[in-house]
Amino acid sequence: MTHVVTEACIRCKYTDCVDVCPVDCFLEGPNFLTIDPDECIDCAVCIPECPVNAIYAEEDLPKDQLHMTAINAELVKSPNFKTLTKRKAPLPDHEDWANKTGKLKELIR
Repeated sequence: MTHVVTEACIRCKYTDCVDVCPVDCFLEGPNFLTIDPDECIDCAVCIPECPVNAIYAEEDLPKDQLHMTAINAELVKSPNFKTLTKRKAPLPDHEDWANKTGKLKELIR
């Protein structure tokens, strides 16, 4: 099993989770973070750090977010996603997007 970043992260991109990750499994894209399933050690320390509750253990994913497992795995192979090892500021309009749902169409791959 691995951990999965859900649609809640799109257009927010809080990086509090990155600071606590012991294996640097987070990758950053233009408006989303993803978790490399081959690097994640399932420690779960990232889950409570996310201010928008965007990270789940794969077995705990809400049914409407099951598609995000494949998307996370796809995006870690994208040249637009790079390893992130230190916290950064969230996107400038993160507060406008933090509580919105159905953000998949906003994902920049």
